[in-house]
Amino acid sequence: MTSEQRQRSLDMMSKVYGWEMSDGPGDYFAHTADQVFGEVWSREGLSIRDRRLLLLGALAQSGQIDVAEIQASSALANGELTPEQLEEISLFLCYYVGWPLGTKMHFMFGKVIDNHRKSQK
Repeated sequence: MTSEQRQRSLDMMSKVYGWEMSDGPGDYFAHTADQVFGEVWSREGLSIRDRRLLLLGALAQSGQIDVAEIQASSALANGELTPEQLEEISLFLCYYVGWPLGTKMHFMFGKVIDNHRKSQK
């Protein structure tokens, strides 16, 4: 991977998460940066918001609430989703991933929304 390609990958990671990403050590970081963000998140056809919505659904289905929290926080910080939309997403997910998992998402989204509002003051 050239340094220019790695920088494009890091730029996409920064854009997705809403904070400055710097290069990291090892193969795991290299694959994460270069493949996941440099290739998958950078493809044409879907916006970052679209990809994030899909990811939130997949994370909800698999019960990965901790990872979903990072995505929800980034979506709010980047202006891709509003607090009201996150609340609507949690209700929608209750019907498709089951009430227990959807409820976990609902309470996590509430925490993310509270933190976001506090950071806006």
